[in-house]
Amino acid sequence: MPAPLLQLFAAVLLLVSSRAQDTLFHHARVWSGDPANASADAVLVVGDRVRFVGAAEEARRRAPAGCVEVDCGGNTLLPGITDAHVHFLWGGDELLAPDLRSARSEEEFAQRLGEAARGAAKGSWLTSGTWDHEAWPGGALPTRRLLDRFVPDHPVFVSRLDGHMAVANSLALRIAGVTAKTADVPGGEIVRGDDGEPTGVLKDAAMALVSSRVPAWNAEQRLQRARAALRHAAELGVTSAHDMLDSWEPLQTYQDLRDAGELTCRLVAYAPAAQIERLVAARIRRGFGDDWLAVHGVKGFADGSLGSTTAWFDEPYADAPDTSGLPMPGLVDGDLAEVLRQCAHAGLQPAIHAIGDRANATVLDLMAASDGLRSQRPRIEHAQHLRAADIARFAEQGVIASMQPYHCADDGRWAEKRIGADRCRTTYAFKSLLDAGANVAFGSDWPVAPLSPWLGLDAAVTRRTIDGKQPDGFVPEQKLTLEQALTAYTRGGAFAAHREGRLGVLRPGMLADLIVLDRDLFASDELGQVQVRLTMVGGRVVHRRGL
Repeated sequence: MPAPLLQLFAAVLLLVSSRAQDTLFHHARVWSGDPANASADAVLVVGDRVRFVGAAEEARRRAPAGCVEVDCGGNTLLPGITDAHVHFLWGGDELLAPDLRSARSEEEFAQRLGEAARGAAKGSWLTSGTWDHEAWPGGALPTRRLLDRFVPDHPVFVSRLDGHMAVANSLALRIAGVTAKTADVPGGEIVRGDDGEPTGVLKDAAMALVSSRVPAWNAEQRLQRARAALRHAAELGVTSAHDMLDSWEPLQTYQDLRDAGELTCRLVAYAPAAQIERLVAARIRRGFGDDWLAVHGVKGFADGSLGSTTAWFDEPYADAPDTSGLPMPGLVDGDLAEVLRQCAHAGLQPAIHAIGDRANATVLDLMAASDGLRSQRPRIEHAQHLRAADIARFAEQGVIASMQPYHCADDGRWAEKRIGADRCRTTYAFKSLLDAGANVAFGSDWPVAPLSPWLGLDAAVTRRTIDGKQPDGFVPEQKLTLEQALTAYTRGGAFAAHREGRLGVLRPGMLADLIVLDRDLFASDELGQVQVRLTMVGGRVVHRRGL
């Protein structure tokens, strides 16, 4: 058969297999996530729901005529993964972007931008791709003068992988009107050289000085990025994602995909907190939408990031003793307190970014003072560095700790250099939070970190750093068991989105979101190497490889 016909035949098979179809999965090591049904080797799916979980013989007796059987080969079958914190379109953009993150020096980083410029339209902005100066010898920040050598004729504005600082070349600064005379922005910083001139690096709120001049993606560009993100999620077994939006436009893109039947991952959206008035005026409450696409609340910020030295701490940074970080203006001027009050009154769920210990404590204080907020299940995103005394408050106040384990494996390489050994003891305190009775939901923060839940699972269970220099784990007393980590990626994520009655476990009547792996997960010591052989969302196979 000629190659074009083979490709067409493969595409038709994929389309057919992606339709909802009654399916019996058997010969599986089923981890249902349901403590009441811990032992099973088969799952029966009828329509978009789980019909039965248990023994294969009984599943066959219950199966309707025409039911397709899938032999899982003794490998693990799990509920679909919920990623409780992503930036979905930004992640799709990263998939299509030049690879800047793997550059191992600032010179190589700038060279790669120069290569990208040669393939770009004349004068167009270069904004795709992210960098990590901690991977460079000496950890020096990039500068506009370095970028000018390689990209003089295109405005450049690319962010560090955490999204809390970015570097611009001279042309971009000139377009934005940023000069030595430009005042610093509350909650942000224009990094300056000894001569007082901007170096090109802008931190947190100061980034808006340039980003506000960058042309927005058009509708087709958003669709390209969303489709790339959906394919990637399906390949990794991510069947639900909580998307922390920075604008309204992605919702239109997702709705278009929903209407066309192309949405293959359930999306729960959190709008920017600055736009809460629009939600309140429209009387949109948590859960507006359906099981595929819903708006639940708003995302706000309390501080910056550890890597950018803008996370807000009680004490100064060990390697930058002139600063304790940057609180966002809303945290100290009353705006965030008002956002929380409106969430409680209007039935919206707040998800507040807090990384430093002082930022987390302050957000917990504000949440405790907001009457009626507990029923909305307020969330603190990252909850990275905590005072020991604040750990129990998450359970006491009903605040969900929405955390990203891969950050531990990444930041653990250099966190002690930044904040010292004492503060690191309650850094990424997964186990302490669970022991205190808190609800913990795991995610990735993609594309700040890889979307792969398997890399995150490995980080939560082993706490090994990605440089291989801490094989016994960074703060090893905070390691989780495999079941604890899986629960945070399944039931924990469902609970964080008020969806525990429909998602997160495999039980009769639940939505049929499940994945089949390439191994027995509980017999593997290479969690980060897991491959997903099949992903099903709502009874539809959206990814299949070798099964």
